[in-house]
Amino acid sequence: MTDVSVIILTFNEEKHISRCLQSLLAFTDKVFIVDSFSTDRTVEIARSMGAVVVQNTWVNYATQFNYGITNNPFTTDWVMRMDADEYVLPELTAEINQRLPGLSAQTGGVYVKRRVFFLNRWIKHGGFYPIWLLRLWRRGDGFCEQVWHDEHIKLTKGETTRFEHDLVDHNLNNLTWWTQKHNHYTILEMINLLNYRYQFDQNEKVQPRLFGTQEQRVRYLKERYAAMPLFTRPILYFLYRYFLRLGFLDGKPGFVWCCLQALWYRFLVDAKLLEVRVRVGQDRDAIIAYFKSEYGKDLRPAPPEPVPQP
Repeated sequence: MTDVSVIILTFNEEKHISRCLQSLLAFTDKVFIVDSFSTDRTVEIARSMGAVVVQNTWVNYATQFNYGITNNPFTTDWVMRMDADEYVLPELTAEINQRLPGLSAQTGGVYVKRRVFFLNRWIKHGGFYPIWLLRLWRRGDGFCEQVWHDEHIKLTKGETTRFEHDLVDHNLNNLTWWTQKHNHYTILEMINLLNYRYQFDQNEKVQPRLFGTQEQRVRYLKERYAAMPLFTRPILYFLYRYFLRLGFLDGKPGFVWCCLQALWYRFLVDAKLLEVRVRVGQDRDAIIAYFKSEYGKDLRPAPPEPVPQP
């Protein structure tokens, strides 16, 4: 077994957790799950497959994942982040087993590619593949940045490298579940977009950089996106994804994906931002009070980050 432990956050993931864990057992038996009090068989299945499971009250993704980093019971050299609806391909498993132990001491993190499946189709176009994500890092050298949505692992030291093979994001829930989940995400995305202007918190984050890593480039482009006019930007984003980045080559599933992920979701974010302006204007304190009363979100500040585990 490779000297790596895996942290997974779960809530009602009985459809996915067995598939995820089965893919991990080919290179590690050290899996730590932080569960948000699931009401299905997630915990039972995970424990039956050898995972260590604790339960912790949900605040947001970053807080929950950093709780997992701080309380990880395994003292492995490497830590890996996985979502319950993801699994590792055999080719990536072989690469982890073969390459990870031999990485130089200067290497602190490893990027892998994620391929997304939607309506049982691999979304290869529209700029959605390859998506490079920092998913492996040396224990004590990384933490989850404290943002409300689209969180990334931030290294505290060390260089990075890339592995060639993929993990897969293939959620098995239906479209009603998907739209309900993304409706919730619109609230978090609103906060992120407003935070670019109002700087509600000053927690350490991935720094925006056009010619940096993928997450730095995405953060840079999101800041540019946030400065564009409401409703114009989701339409332009859809056109960019579907036509310029050839999303139409993924057939009907690709069309639905681009309409929902690139247009509907971001249009709904803008509609909710317009609602904020109509109801309370653009005063910073009024916006903070609005989110507290309407959504139960305290924008000032976000929950503090723990000190990374030594």
